[in-house]
Amino acid sequence: MKTRFYNCRVLTMKGSMEVAQGEVWVDGPVISYVGKPKNTDEVFDREIDVQGNLLMPGFKNAHTHSAMTFLRSYADDLPLQEWLNDRVFPLEARLTGEDIYHLAKLAILEYLTSGITCNFDMYMEPEQAARAAVDCGYRTVLVGAMNDFSQSPKELEEYFQKLNDYHPLISFVMGFHAEYTTRLELLEELARLSEKYKAPIYCHNSETKTEVEQCLGRYGKTPTVLLEELGMFRYGGGGYHCVHLNQEDLEIFKERGLYVVTNPGSNAKLASGTAPIAQMLKMGIPVALGTDGPASNNCLDMFREMFLTTALAKLREEDASAVDACQVLQMAVCHGACAMGLPECECLEAGKKADLIMVDLNQPNMQPINHIPKNLVYSGSKQNIKMTMVNGKVLYENGQFHVGADPEEIYARANEIAQRIQGR
Repeated sequence: MKTRFYNCRVLTMKGSMEVAQGEVWVDGPVISYVGKPKNTDEVFDREIDVQGNLLMPGFKNAHTHSAMTFLRSYADDLPLQEWLNDRVFPLEARLTGEDIYHLAKLAILEYLTSGITCNFDMYMEPEQAARAAVDCGYRTVLVGAMNDFSQSPKELEEYFQKLNDYHPLISFVMGFHAEYTTRLELLEELARLSEKYKAPIYCHNSETKTEVEQCLGRYGKTPTVLLEELGMFRYGGGGYHCVHLNQEDLEIFKERGLYVVTNPGSNAKLASGTAPIAQMLKMGIPVALGTDGPASNNCLDMFREMFLTTALAKLREEDASAVDACQVLQMAVCHGACAMGLPECECLEAGKKADLIMVDLNQPNMQPINHIPKNLVYSGSKQNIKMTMVNGKVLYENGQFHVGADPEEIYARANEIAQRIQGR
């Protein structure tokens, strides 16, 4: 299908934050033209008058646990370890693969309303999340969730081989849950897998002070130093949260080119702390943004994460100039795409994937039009997302979903699953 967007403000995010008047053409799953309006004999299946609103690349939610939608607002107001061990892990053990499929669909609907065109998902039975994404026409990068009770190294290798050849919308990255849930022998096996496939590895890293202290007690090393010495980071990757990295940890991230995926909403809600984002950026460490899961955030909203990223950094540094809004927008789009291994989705440019969003500027929170990129971070909200396109297909437009399923049926199924698992 060929689509022409005209009468647009365009933020390509290709090397600058300049907003220009122009057009964007889409041919199948890719962008075929970005630039000034021009006369053409080309025939389009659909021509969309953007009415002066903004076209830009979609947000990349670089840390999610999609199927945890069944726990949204069920296990709130608890510290992380109690939340995990007493309220989350016991109920997750009751999930079936079919449950995970339907619960992931609910998360995808929410991603679309927030202008998120891809997520980086860590959960059990990743094939079910892959199936949900493909059925919805949505792009998902899956990451291993190996630990002492789920996903052995052998299974990770099988997922790596199968899911990287599953569908153009799906890819798989090596990973494990966290140091504190994964015994040393498994970590050593995973390091060997990384070496075998020259593959990056991601995991939860230094989310809480307790996590770091316990790792120091076990090994005399922080999680980052331990994983580095095991050879985990020879081919890149990164960590989720990274709230309590020390200087040695940060130097490892810098040297290895590892991505930090910060999750300020989840970290604030669980009182885990505030990551040293300003220091990371000064050191040249790439930072991406993620919402974390719907049980710990509980909102899958990149606008809120962008605001919290800059606001909490300013508060931590006691410096209102710390972490500029334009840097945060880059984290939410470009850095997220690269962290997921999707450089073809990082900007609007001919030949890139047609993963883009339309932002409604004709609402009070976006007026007057002074500095659009900064206003997206400081004032933007989900209400401003008029359209979300993934791989050249419009999946959400003007409050309506086009994902091959009735949203009401998805909501009903999610409620059935939640009630059954929670014993209600």
